[in-house]
Amino acid sequence: MSFAGKYQLQTQENFEPFMRALGLPEEEIQKGKDLKSISEIEQDGKKFKVTVTTGSKVLKNEFTIGEESEIQLLNGEKAKVVVQLEGNNKLVTQVKGMKSVTEVNGDIITHTMTMGDLTFKRVSKRI
Repeated sequence: MSFAGKYQLQTQENFEPFMRALGLPEEEIQKGKDLKSISEIEQDGKKFKVTVTTGSKVLKNEFTIGEESEIQLLNGEKAKVVVQLEGNNKLVTQVKGMKSVTEVNGDIITHTMTMGDLTFKRVSKRI
């Protein structure tokens, strides 16, 4: 299944507590909580380019399935990760004590991040 496409955020759960746990400043959390981010995913075989635009903030990451890559986290930190493909529609990685799962089903992409007992879930729809 292809992840490629442009997706607009529809819903998110636990945004504020999760961002606080990541150490984002309260001002940024309040500014970002109601913005409908746009995620653009380019896929070329096992190579991915992901651009997330939230207001004026743009986060760009590139990775290749199964290979170590450096990505930028939501709080601006850089981290080394290895992204794995589970089945044909799930991208899974572990980074700094957090599990990240991105799953595509038709026109819907669900991104779930879990840190301890805190789960942040974003659902976006293809536009």
